[in-house]
Amino acid sequence: MAFPELTERNYKRISMINWLLTPAMLILFSWPYYYLCQVLQIDHFTSIVGALFFASPFTMTVLHGHITMALGSLHRHHYYDWLEQHPLSFGLLFHPIMFRTRFRLILLLVSFIILLLSFVLP
Repeated sequence: MAFPELTERNYKRISMINWLLTPAMLILFSWPYYYLCQVLQIDHFTSIVGALFFASPFTMTVLHGHITMALGSLHRHHYYDWLEQHPLSFGLLFHPIMFRTRFRLILLLVSFIILLLSFVLP
């Protein structure tokens, strides 16, 4: 086999590492937004939802980088194709659309809109 990194075993390993990294990175990236909401005295539920929208693009960027480092930029599409074949298991939260820059920017914009609206409209 020419590319041992393009095996299903390796894809499962990458997927498990991504699943383990996701909660820690969501917490890591969401605390600045949550802290700002607490300073601005924004509702607790709204601040958590906004913080998750805020943290998601950064988390996805790091996970996309992890996939790129593990497989290489020329072969990561094979991993995303494999995820599409396993939508209810390994690919549950890692659909290829989530790694598009436009989608990540929209999530970031939504988080800022939530912050603005919850500050302006009490």
